[in-house]
Amino acid sequence: MKILVTGTAGFIGSHFALKLLARGDEIIGLDNLNDYYDVNLKKARLARFMDAPGYTHVHADLADRAAVDEVFARHRPDRVVHLAAQAGVRYAAENPHVYVSSNVTGTLHVLEGCRHHGVGHFVFASTSSVYGANRAMPFNEHQATEHPLTLYAATKKANEMMAHSYAHLYGIPSTGLRFFTVYGPWGRPDMALFLFTRAILAGEPIRVFNNGHHRRSFTYIDDIVEGVVRTLDHPPAVDAGWQGEAPYPGTSGVAPYRIFNIGNERPVELLRYIEVLESCLGRKATMEMLPLQAGDVPDTEADVSALAAAVDYRPVVGVEDGVRNFVEWYLGYHC
Repeated sequence: MKILVTGTAGFIGSHFALKLLARGDEIIGLDNLNDYYDVNLKKARLARFMDAPGYTHVHADLADRAAVDEVFARHRPDRVVHLAAQAGVRYAAENPHVYVSSNVTGTLHVLEGCRHHGVGHFVFASTSSVYGANRAMPFNEHQATEHPLTLYAATKKANEMMAHSYAHLYGIPSTGLRFFTVYGPWGRPDMALFLFTRAILAGEPIRVFNNGHHRRSFTYIDDIVEGVVRTLDHPPAVDAGWQGEAPYPGTSGVAPYRIFNIGNERPVELLRYIEVLESCLGRKATMEMLPLQAGDVPDTEADVSALAAAVDYRPVVGVEDGVRNFVEWYLGYHC
């Protein structure tokens, strides 16, 4: 199967590309290698499979409509997994236009490619951040998501709505995946685990927001990838509808569209997460306790029963194993 994967130089995208290549799929990888964080890390991720049989890399920006059109016209993918996005919840406060250009305009260009080239399944990354001001735990896909607290979350909610409209209008089987706090080897340098590890090894204090009173569905990268692969292999039927619900009011039929959470169902206290990291590093952290940041939420907890029912999968890796794997990678890569 020929699959277009956007964001293959990214954390999740690179792991996902490796998984698909290992099972024999043909991958067209698209990434613009922007400098939001260390480009050398992105290049190192790509180097693991850049020359692999079955992989073709395209250096392009999703906001470049002509470039995206060319990718679809030349390669004609059977399916599309759209993982590329401008990441970082807090970066959006300083660079809002970048988020709209990448996450909204870029997604529109990918949807147009799917529309005009008969793509059999469009799978796209969303985020637990869309739950925003919602405080009912655990988060499930039927809860309201109309009150995002950050621009990043707003752009991801926009992606969900855009994908639904294209699924309804053009019959594109589409699946959105709300990721919950993904971590693991080759992760992003702006994520907490990376920042904490670097600071502890340097003997510097770590910044702990909300005075450590966070509780998160930390989800290991291999669990995320397995969930995406299983979802990719099970596109919604044209008459399946979103979570099996009746048609939306005013529509003539049910769109082939679904939304799933992918997250560990066993949320972990942030201080426990730090404790596990200290154990793996053999060093204690000095903590600088700070108040809750604007736009952040105290807790997340994933209900993944819908994913389990649809593709027979639930994340299983605990933080003890996941953090240990990250530390082993970090020490080998940086030290």
